[in-house]
Amino acid sequence: MFKFRSKDKELLDQEEIPEKDLFQNLRELDFINHWLGGYDISFSGLKKIIKSEKKYTIVDIGCGGGDTLKRIEKWRMKHGYVVDLYGVDLKPVCIQYAEKNSGTAGITFICDDYRNIYQHVEKIDIVHACLFCHHLTTAELVDLIKFAINNRTVLLINDLERNPLAYYAIKILTGLFSKSYLVKNDAPLSVLRGFKKKEWVSILEKSGAVRYTVKNKWAFRHEIIIYGTDV
Repeated sequence: MFKFRSKDKELLDQEEIPEKDLFQNLRELDFINHWLGGYDISFSGLKKIIKSEKKYTIVDIGCGGGDTLKRIEKWRMKHGYVVDLYGVDLKPVCIQYAEKNSGTAGITFICDDYRNIYQHVEKIDIVHACLFCHHLTTAELVDLIKFAINNRTVLLINDLERNPLAYYAIKILTGLFSKSYLVKNDAPLSVLRGFKKKEWVSILEKSGAVRYTVKNKWAFRHEIIIYGTDV
Protein backbone atom coordinates (compact mmCIF):
# COMPACT_ATOMS: atom_id res chain seq x y z
CA MET A 1 0.00 0.00 0.00
CA PHE A 2 3.06 2.26 0.06
CA LYS A 3 3.81 1.97 -3.64
CA PHE A 4 1.09 4.41 -4.72
CA ARG A 5 -0.69 7.30 -3.03
CA SER A 6 -3.97 6.40 -1.36
CA LYS A 7 -7.08 7.88 -2.97
CA ASP A 8 -9.15 7.51 0.20
CA LYS A 9 -10.48 10.80 1.51
CA GLU A 10 -9.72 11.85 5.06
CA LEU A 11 -12.58 12.43 7.48
CA LEU A 12 -11.38 16.03 7.76
CA ASP A 13 -12.28 16.54 4.09
CA GLN A 14 -15.97 15.90 4.80
CA GLU A 15 -18.38 18.82 4.49
CA GLU A 16 -19.92 18.60 7.96
CA ILE A 17 -17.83 17.86 11.05
CA PRO A 18 -19.15 18.59 14.56
CA GLU A 19 -17.43 21.71 15.89
CA LYS A 20 -16.25 20.07 19.11
CA ASP A 21 -14.68 17.17 17.18
CA LEU A 22 -12.98 19.50 14.71
CA PHE A 23 -11.52 21.68 17.46
CA GLN A 24 -10.12 18.63 19.28
CA ASN A 25 -8.56 17.54 15.98
CA LEU A 26 -6.95 20.95 15.42
CA ARG A 27 -5.48 21.07 18.93
CA GLU A 28 -3.96 17.61 18.59
CA LEU A 29 -2.55 18.34 15.13
CA ASP A 30 -0.74 21.38 16.50
CA PHE A 31 0.74 19.24 19.29
CA ILE A 32 1.88 16.55 16.83
CA ASN A 33 3.31 19.04 14.37
CA HIS A 34 5.23 20.83 17.12
CA TRP A 35 6.73 17.80 18.85
CA LEU A 36 7.67 16.01 15.63
CA GLY A 37 9.45 19.13 14.33
CA GLY A 38 7.04 19.80 11.49
CA TYR A 39 7.04 23.57 11.93
CA ASP A 40 10.83 23.69 11.71
CA ILE A 41 10.63 22.68 8.05
CA SER A 42 8.53 25.76 7.28
CA PHE A 43 10.99 27.96 9.17
CA SER A 44 13.91 26.40 7.30
CA GLY A 45 12.23 27.03 3.95
CA LEU A 46 11.27 30.60 4.78
CA LYS A 47 14.81 31.35 5.91
CA LYS A 48 16.03 30.39 2.42
CA ILE A 49 13.54 32.77 0.79
CA ILE A 50 13.29 35.81 3.06
CA LYS A 51 15.83 38.62 3.11
CA SER A 52 15.99 40.70 6.27
CA GLU A 53 15.91 44.07 4.49
CA LYS A 54 12.63 43.41 2.63
CA LYS A 55 8.95 43.24 3.60
CA TYR A 56 6.94 40.17 2.59
CA THR A 57 3.34 39.07 2.34
CA ILE A 58 2.84 35.39 3.13
CA VAL A 59 -0.42 33.53 2.55
CA ASP A 60 -0.88 30.17 4.26
CA ILE A 61 -3.38 28.10 2.25
CA GLY A 62 -5.49 25.45 3.95
CA CYS A 63 -4.61 27.24 7.17
CA GLY A 64 -6.97 25.20 9.37
CA GLY A 65 -6.87 26.45 12.95
CA GLY A 66 -4.12 28.98 12.26
CA ASP A 67 -1.47 27.31 14.40
CA THR A 68 1.13 27.33 11.63
CA LEU A 69 0.68 31.07 11.20
CA LYS A 70 0.96 31.62 14.96
CA ARG A 71 4.27 29.76 14.93
CA ILE A 72 5.49 31.73 11.89
CA GLU A 73 4.54 35.00 13.61
CA LYS A 74 6.62 34.10 16.68
CA TRP A 75 9.49 32.97 14.46
CA ARG A 76 9.52 36.14 12.35
CA MET A 77 9.43 38.34 15.47
CA LYS A 78 12.35 36.42 16.96
CA HIS A 79 14.42 37.01 13.82
CA GLY A 80 13.22 40.54 13.09
CA TYR A 81 11.60 39.85 9.71
CA VAL A 82 8.91 42.21 8.42
CA VAL A 83 5.99 40.08 7.25
CA ASP A 84 2.24 40.43 6.72
CA LEU A 85 0.50 37.12 7.36
CA TYR A 86 -2.74 35.83 5.85
CA GLY A 87 -4.50 32.49 6.23
CA VAL A 88 -7.11 31.12 3.85
CA ASP A 89 -9.35 28.10 4.36
CA LEU A 90 -12.59 26.86 2.83
CA LYS A 91 -14.18 25.86 6.14
CA PRO A 92 -15.91 28.72 8.01
CA VAL A 93 -15.58 26.84 11.31
CA CYS A 94 -11.79 26.64 10.83
CA ILE A 95 -11.60 30.38 10.23
CA GLN A 96 -13.71 31.04 13.34
CA TYR A 97 -11.37 28.86 15.39
CA ALA A 98 -8.27 30.45 13.84
CA GLU A 99 -9.43 33.99 14.60
CA LYS A 100 -9.96 33.11 18.28
CA ASN A 101 -6.81 31.01 18.38
CA SER A 102 -4.55 33.73 16.97
CA GLY A 103 -5.36 36.21 19.74
CA THR A 104 -3.61 39.53 19.13
CA ALA A 105 -1.06 38.17 16.65
CA GLY A 106 -2.29 40.45 13.86
CA ILE A 107 -2.93 37.65 11.35
CA THR A 108 -5.71 38.11 8.79
CA PHE A 109 -7.89 35.07 8.08
CA ILE A 110 -10.01 34.64 4.96
CA CYS A 111 -12.73 32.06 4.30
CA ASP A 112 -12.43 31.27 0.60
CA ASP A 113 -10.79 29.06 -2.01
CA TYR A 114 -7.08 29.87 -2.32
CA ARG A 115 -7.63 30.52 -6.03
CA ASN A 116 -9.68 33.59 -5.09
CA ILE A 117 -7.01 35.02 -2.82
CA TYR A 118 -6.22 37.96 -5.10
CA GLN A 119 -9.75 39.21 -4.46
CA HIS A 120 -8.61 39.77 -0.88
CA VAL A 121 -4.85 40.41 -1.05
CA GLU A 122 -3.32 42.66 -3.69
CA LYS A 123 0.27 41.37 -3.64
CA ILE A 124 1.63 38.03 -2.44
CA ASP A 125 5.30 37.15 -2.18
CA ILE A 126 5.09 33.65 -0.70
CA VAL A 127 2.33 31.05 -0.77
CA HIS A 128 2.85 28.56 2.05
CA ALA A 129 1.23 25.11 2.18
CA CYS A 130 1.83 23.05 5.31
CA LEU A 131 0.16 19.60 5.33
CA PHE A 132 -2.23 20.82 2.65
CA CYS A 133 -0.95 19.20 -0.52
CA HIS A 134 -1.55 15.59 0.49
CA HIS A 135 -5.27 16.41 0.46
CA LEU A 136 -5.06 17.18 -3.27
CA THR A 137 -5.04 15.02 -6.39
CA THR A 138 -2.10 15.17 -8.80
CA ALA A 139 -4.12 17.36 -11.17
CA GLU A 140 -4.99 19.74 -8.32
CA LEU A 141 -1.33 19.90 -7.30
CA VAL A 142 -0.31 20.79 -10.85
CA ASP A 143 -2.94 23.55 -10.81
CA LEU A 144 -1.61 24.88 -7.48
CA ILE A 145 1.96 25.05 -8.76
CA LYS A 146 0.82 26.73 -12.00
CA PHE A 147 -1.18 29.20 -9.91
CA ALA A 148 1.97 30.21 -8.04
CA ILE A 149 4.11 30.39 -11.18
CA ASN A 150 1.53 32.38 -13.16
CA ASN A 151 1.16 34.86 -10.30
CA ARG A 152 4.93 35.14 -9.86
CA THR A 153 5.01 34.04 -6.24
CA VAL A 154 7.24 31.61 -4.39
CA LEU A 155 5.45 28.44 -3.30
CA LEU A 156 6.76 26.77 -0.15
CA ILE A 157 5.41 23.28 0.55
CA ASN A 158 5.88 21.34 3.78
CA ASP A 159 4.30 17.90 3.50
CA LEU A 160 4.51 14.21 4.31
CA GLU A 161 6.71 11.48 2.89
CA ARG A 162 4.90 8.19 2.26
CA ASN A 163 6.95 5.81 4.35
CA PRO A 164 6.10 2.55 6.17
CA LEU A 165 7.94 3.57 9.36
CA ALA A 166 6.09 6.90 9.47
CA TYR A 167 2.76 5.14 8.92
CA TYR A 168 3.13 2.54 11.67
CA ALA A 169 4.70 4.97 14.12
CA ILE A 170 1.90 7.55 13.84
CA LYS A 171 -0.74 4.80 13.88
CA ILE A 172 0.61 3.45 17.17
CA LEU A 173 1.15 6.87 18.77
CA THR A 174 -2.30 8.23 17.88
CA GLY A 175 -3.91 4.92 18.85
CA LEU A 176 -2.37 5.18 22.30
CA PHE A 177 -2.60 8.88 23.04
CA SER A 178 -5.12 10.62 20.78
CA LYS A 179 -8.63 11.44 22.03
CA SER A 180 -9.79 12.41 18.53
CA TYR A 181 -11.34 9.88 16.18
CA LEU A 182 -10.44 12.27 13.36
CA VAL A 183 -6.75 12.18 14.26
CA LYS A 184 -6.74 8.42 14.78
CA ASN A 185 -8.20 7.89 11.31
CA ASP A 186 -6.59 10.72 9.37
CA ALA A 187 -3.02 10.80 10.70
CA PRO A 188 -2.05 7.35 9.29
CA LEU A 189 -4.13 7.98 6.16
CA SER A 190 -2.31 11.28 5.64
CA VAL A 191 0.96 9.34 5.40
CA LEU A 192 -0.59 7.03 2.80
CA ARG A 193 -1.68 10.12 0.86
CA GLY A 194 1.85 11.54 1.11
CA PHE A 195 4.56 11.50 -1.52
CA LYS A 196 7.81 9.99 -2.69
CA LYS A 197 10.48 12.47 -3.76
CA LYS A 198 10.36 11.21 -7.36
CA GLU A 199 6.60 11.86 -7.41
CA TRP A 200 7.19 15.48 -6.48
CA VAL A 201 9.71 15.83 -9.30
CA SER A 202 7.19 14.36 -11.74
CA ILE A 203 4.45 16.74 -10.54
CA LEU A 204 6.78 19.72 -10.82
CA GLU A 205 7.77 18.75 -14.36
CA LYS A 206 4.10 18.40 -15.35
CA SER A 207 3.41 21.87 -13.96
CA GLY A 208 6.17 23.48 -16.02
CA ALA A 209 8.19 24.53 -12.97
CA VAL A 210 11.79 25.37 -13.82
CA ARG A 211 13.36 26.68 -10.63
CA TYR A 212 12.66 24.47 -7.64
CA THR A 213 14.21 22.39 -4.86
CA VAL A 214 12.89 19.18 -3.30
CA LYS A 215 14.51 18.07 -0.05
CA ASN A 216 13.92 15.21 2.39
CA LYS A 217 13.48 16.45 5.95
CA TRP A 218 13.06 14.99 9.43
CA ALA A 219 10.70 13.40 10.34
CA PHE A 220 9.46 11.91 7.07
CA ARG A 221 8.71 15.26 5.44
CA HIS A 222 9.54 17.06 2.23
CA GLU A 223 10.46 20.71 1.80
CA ILE A 224 9.62 21.92 -1.70
CA ILE A 225 10.35 25.45 -2.86
CA ILE A 226 9.10 26.57 -6.28
CA TYR A 227 10.38 29.93 -7.44
CA GLY A 228 7.77 31.68 -9.57
CA THR A 229 9.70 34.92 -9.11
CA ASP A 230 12.87 36.33 -7.64
CA VAL A 231 12.16 37.50 -4.06
